[in-house]
Amino acid sequence: MNRPFANRVEAGQVLAELLAAYRGRRDVIVLALPRGGVPVAYEVAQALGTPLDVFLVRKLGVPGHEELAMGAIASGGVVAVNDDVVEALKISPDTVMAAAESERPELSRREAIYRGGRPPLELSGKIAILIDDGLATGSSMRAAVAALRKKAPSRIVVAVPIGAASTCAEFQAIADECVCALTPDNFRAVGLWYDDFSQTDDEEVCDLLARAAQGETLS
Repeated sequence: MNRPFANRVEAGQVLAELLAAYRGRRDVIVLALPRGGVPVAYEVAQALGTPLDVFLVRKLGVPGHEELAMGAIASGGVVAVNDDVVEALKISPDTVMAAAESERPELSRREAIYRGGRPPLELSGKIAILIDDGLATGSSMRAAVAALRKKAPSRIVVAVPIGAASTCAEFQAIADECVCALTPDNFRAVGLWYDDFSQTDDEEVCDLLARAAQGETLS
């Protein structure tokens, strides 16, 4: 396949075919990185017959150089530290935790909105399939994997419809498995491989998660 996906729905359907080995397994949970990863992950979860949840990640930027991640805070308040950056810049644990505490309320607020009061799914001992709509640099996904490790899943699978070949190769070592449906030589950007790459809004995220929780399918 060397043409753009029509939209995230089609991308999810293509990705689901590559994850067919996980269909019907009771120990599998599909986790979406909001917001663009949710429509993709919804299609995968429907095809595999597995539960769907969100896994939020917020980067913790180095003070004064916020574009550089010293760590991340993820769903459930899990904090993952970028040891290389922290050690190189001699950043104190207190600085990292202060940044995490400042981000915690927004993370909790978004989780509450997206889940509609539903509790997060138990991930310990499960196979967690982490899904986004694409991988460019992979910074958010890298943070998600690091944070997810702390929840003790039995296996972490990173899965995306499109990704830079070098980034997908890196995730073969970062995760237990990495599935990239397309890794074009002329990758450039995720959005270029979708005919419709319009922004996914909170309403759509909430609707898809609610439908998944109720076992509904889209008409």
